[in-house]
Amino acid sequence: MKINGIVLVNKPRGISSNAVVNKVKHFLKADKAGHLGTLDVLGEGLLPVTLGKGTKLFDYFLQKDKVYQTVFKFGETSDTLDLEGDITCRNDVKVSLQDLEKVIPSFEGKQEQLPPIYSANKIGGKSAYQLARAGITDIPLKKKAIEIYSIKILNQLAENTYELEVHCSSGTYVRSLCRDIAAKLGTYGIMCSILRTKCGIFDIKDAYSLEEIKKGNFNIISLDKVFDFESAHINEQEFIKISNGMTIATNLSDGKYRLYFEQKFLGIAQATQNKLKLNLRLF
Repeated sequence: MKINGIVLVNKPRGISSNAVVNKVKHFLKADKAGHLGTLDVLGEGLLPVTLGKGTKLFDYFLQKDKVYQTVFKFGETSDTLDLEGDITCRNDVKVSLQDLEKVIPSFEGKQEQLPPIYSANKIGGKSAYQLARAGITDIPLKKKAIEIYSIKILNQLAENTYELEVHCSSGTYVRSLCRDIAAKLGTYGIMCSILRTKCGIFDIKDAYSLEEIKKGNFNIISLDKVFDFESAHINEQEFIKISNGMTIATNLSDGKYRLYFEQKFLGIAQATQNKLKLNLRLF
């Protein structure tokens, strides 16, 4: 079935992002399906699932920022930095609300972050988690540039256990953030849960459960609604040229546009010096 668009899924805990994608693909009998940013098995919340031509949007969304609600527990850690792993270290350090409030501002802004050992980072063609599961402990991970826009303490749930909201750039590991905050507090940290509430322009309030999707109670976001560029329309001759990878003359100002022929959305075009070229083909 030729379905093109995006379905916002509220991913449950305990299932992989790829498994969610496969379920949605099966429910909708779609030709192709993908997602716009993986969530760990432990993670839950917003997972935009792309359908058909929508799978071409992965690179476009690669750098979009995210918002998470997460629970950090201090005083212990695991080999995976979350509850999926085995506990490796403990101590008796108590972290007060005031302690946490003092260190959080130092983690906001642009910085370099070391990914977890159990992550999808590639080392010599293999994922770091594959090497870790094979018993390799000396994994040469490299720090990556990230940005954390804000960290808010939402609630203290118990002694040493806090709920936070993290607004960050794509590529940020919240598990690593827990580890690093704990280290600055002179203790260990473990991420107990993580819920993604926003991904770029998408919000969890608009997401559907797998059961709702299975029953047909959902909406598909059309691909042109993903972009906030101005729209531009071309005629039949221009459509033929641009469909064959050619540039066409235009009076449009330099910039990106949502391009249409009649009522059909074609994709994203770039206008440069009175020339228009289709850069992202979505038809």
